[in-house]
Amino acid sequence: MDLDLKHRHALVSGGSQGIGLAAARELAGLGASVTLMARRADALQDAAASLPTVDPSQHHAWLALDAADTDALRSAVDALVAERPVHILVNNSGGPPPGPIRGADVAAFEAAWRQHLVACHVLADAVLPGMEAAGYGRIVNVISTSVKEPLNGLGVSNSTRWAVAGWAKTLATEVAPLGITVNNVLPGSTQTPRIEQIIDAAAARTGRDREDIKAGMFDAIPMRRFAQPGETAAAIAFLCSPAAAYITGINLPVDGGRTRSL
Repeated sequence: MDLDLKHRHALVSGGSQGIGLAAARELAGLGASVTLMARRADALQDAAASLPTVDPSQHHAWLALDAADTDALRSAVDALVAERPVHILVNNSGGPPPGPIRGADVAAFEAAWRQHLVACHVLADAVLPGMEAAGYGRIVNVISTSVKEPLNGLGVSNSTRWAVAGWAKTLATEVAPLGITVNNVLPGSTQTPRIEQIIDAAAARTGRDREDIKAGMFDAIPMRRFAQPGETAAAIAFLCSPAAAYITGINLPVDGGRTRSL
């Protein structure tokens, strides 16, 4: 199986922690040069320094950017690809705040769409010319199993994730003739700061104990545990590899069997 990513350049958003950082480590371990992107420069510097180097050609870097500032995002990534084309894009960002859809503020939808859908589009639009020129392109969007089954208490997130999935499927069809693939990885409950945020919100909303809420979440997962970030990262890395050249336009759950639909 060809998993070799030597001489490939990956841009990973949300790369300072959680699934994003785990994905960056997997890609670097396969030989890719990785540029991490997130908001905090201090965390990014430490994260970039932690990435493995398995080939002399590798050069890891970072960009401190807020994905919601799409003008600055486009300018910075345009400058990046002018220096080093990007062959692999991992779109990954923390989800919108939990809460029901009823009563959700319009501004919450607008902010979520800009941070997720619009940012994904801006990044893809900036890197696609380099992918086309290289004859190699992989775009993986880290979304949520909510694109298959909406999750209770995540109204704005459910709506936004579906929008990203629809955008990705459309783009996958358009760029397939160029040898560029676009796929979505759908994490289930994963041991990251996001899952702690969801548990805290549920506890505040219901008055239940955090451990009771966590136990109930385990009961809904056939494997009876949360995923580790590296388990989701392995799926992302495979979809970025040469071995996945004929896989495009899919939604891949990595959820311990929680999703019941086909």
